[in-house]
Amino acid sequence: MPLHAGPFARALVCAVALYAAQAAHAQPIRLMTGGAAKLIYLPVMLAAQLGYFRDEGLDVRVVSSPAGIDSSTELVAGAVQGAVGYYDHTIGLQSRGMDVQSVIVLGQSAGLIELARSTGGMHTMADARGRKLGVTGFGSSTYVLTSYLATRAGVPADAYTVTPLATENAFEQAFASGEVDAGMTEEPTVTRLLSRGIARPLVDLRSASDTRAQLGGAYVGACIYMRREWIDAHPDETTRLVRAVRQALRFIGTHSEQEIEAAMPDALKGGDAAIYRQALAGMKASFSPTGRMPADAPSAVLAIVAEVDADVSPRHVDLTRTWTDRFVDAAQ
Repeated sequence: MPLHAGPFARALVCAVALYAAQAAHAQPIRLMTGGAAKLIYLPVMLAAQLGYFRDEGLDVRVVSSPAGIDSSTELVAGAVQGAVGYYDHTIGLQSRGMDVQSVIVLGQSAGLIELARSTGGMHTMADARGRKLGVTGFGSSTYVLTSYLATRAGVPADAYTVTPLATENAFEQAFASGEVDAGMTEEPTVTRLLSRGIARPLVDLRSASDTRAQLGGAYVGACIYMRREWIDAHPDETTRLVRAVRQALRFIGTHSEQEIEAAMPDALKGGDAAIYRQALAGMKASFSPTGRMPADAPSAVLAIVAEVDADVSPRHVDLTRTWTDRFVDAAQ
């Protein structure tokens, strides 16, 4: 560097060198989603697409599995460093002796819809008796919420059949063929089915207000959760990861559907940009503006999980270990 270089120039060179060193030595962080095209996971996909992880000096590799429950399995096995899935999995895993923790909330609502076939004769969840209901998979968040809604409507678990439909294509085909009478799914699958006229909303959990009304309290959906052992060993990487995703949440809150759609690769839009934008319009309000956990959400989610899963006892779950806002706060 020339001797006459000013302090700003020297600081800039040092910052660039530091970033280059971080990037060169960054160990890959593998995040697994339960379906990369699902809008509930948009903040993570957007952070990758816009280069926010790279800007933080991180080598983040996002991989996709058919269902969120698969992400939990891979996380516990140590095959990935983080799962992009629903917060309720942290509760289920802790009740089984596995210590995982949400580090940032993506969705301030459940972000899902229970759809009924237009010609199937179902009008409320009370009509689920004797029906076939589609979910992502057994143990998935769609399974938990479908079971809870049916129970709340007075329909016991043995009065209907659950059909696992792991992928978006399988869900759409099951609706078109009549294999299921109703099912719970997310955007943009919802908008595609509604636009084709073969489905209608039964229970809408996309917005925070509708989620609260239908579930009787606050609820958070997608988050990034990780093994506490990894978090404790990598606090700096966790902070930078969270900061990148917060940037994506901010982008969603400050940009139009058209701008968000333009930032995403065609492979995740399902071949129809107009449908994708329409789905975005219905989902934007569901994303957390800050990434922080709502104060009353963990206890509400625990109550729902315990209602459905007899193996989960609220007395044996320490909710304070299932989530933290310290990385969101540090990322500010």
